[in-house]
Amino acid sequence: MTVDLGALAGNWEALAGRADRAATAAVVKGDGYGIGLEPAAQALAEAGCQTFFVALPEEGFRLRDAVRDAIIYVLDGLLPGTADEIADAKLRPVLGSWAEIEEWVEFRNAGGVGTAAIHVDTGMNRLGLTPTEARRLAQTPELLEAIAPDLLMSHLAVADTPDHPLNRKQLAAFRAVRALLPDIPASLANSAGIHLGFDYHFDLVRPGIALYGGASIEGASPMRPVVTVEARILQVRDVRPGETVGYGATETARQATRVAILAAGYADGYHRLAGSSDRRAGARAFLHGRHAPLIGRVSMDLIAIDVSAIPGAERGDWVEMIGPNVPVDEVAHHAGTIGYELLTGLGRRYARTYIGGNAS
Repeated sequence: MTVDLGALAGNWEALAGRADRAATAAVVKGDGYGIGLEPAAQALAEAGCQTFFVALPEEGFRLRDAVRDAIIYVLDGLLPGTADEIADAKLRPVLGSWAEIEEWVEFRNAGGVGTAAIHVDTGMNRLGLTPTEARRLAQTPELLEAIAPDLLMSHLAVADTPDHPLNRKQLAAFRAVRALLPDIPASLANSAGIHLGFDYHFDLVRPGIALYGGASIEGASPMRPVVTVEARILQVRDVRPGETVGYGATETARQATRVAILAAGYADGYHRLAGSSDRRAGARAFLHGRHAPLIGRVSMDLIAIDVSAIPGAERGDWVEMIGPNVPVDEVAHHAGTIGYELLTGLGRRYARTYIGGNAS
């Protein structure tokens, strides 16, 4: 697994350029979307990123050690009894329920020091205050003062489908809440939201998957690929017409077929459903300048590819499974999932190499 930190930084810079006058943060949850939280955050900080979002306090603690002066928001908010340790690490919880607000205010009124974000739900129906709760908060200035919020945010549900009517509904709902709380910097746009245009940018945009080369909008990703996953050929074998390949005998060779067996599988986060059968085509790999289709099911530790049209494929060759020639979203499509899940699920067995930036 090769991680191009230069491409990561370049993607952040490209998104920052699209964000107009809004500041550009970076979402590094899920261990930096699977590439490693610390190297990802350091590369992004060197590119000029000052604000980061993580999911869990534990991720925030790691990030604080990696980038000492970063602004760090915890998207999962405030779990009971965690205000002290979050504030001690200078993390900023994203408060999305009235119970969290009450606990944070209690902490602050007892002498605790720290700031927080306010999350308002505008149509996702996941985390966030209801519009009624947001109105109640706006009408209680002493409560706002006790919270000391420095960010008002919401999250778009279908920004990857630009024409979906929910985008405009959420924008209108967020504008209404912001009108109640005009003095707090605001953030609505995720990766896809940045592409929806200036109206969605407000004061801060929060790209995630696009930083790592994944598609955030319909169609091919305009971002540079960051992750390349390769596996070696263990064996090349000949399969006769009528013979099957792999577990379940799901695919039958229709003609004499040259098959290469790769040392990777679903234990490495390469999804089982990316394989093929007689009824459906699977994903493909890349070797010696050509694509090679998967043949049969993906096993725990082994994958078969058809190299009949690739002369010279032999034991020990490295084969690209995800990368510049095999986009992560293409593999995800064949597996019935999304690039997010593939990237964040890449296993521990990969030998990781970081290139670009200070890693080079």
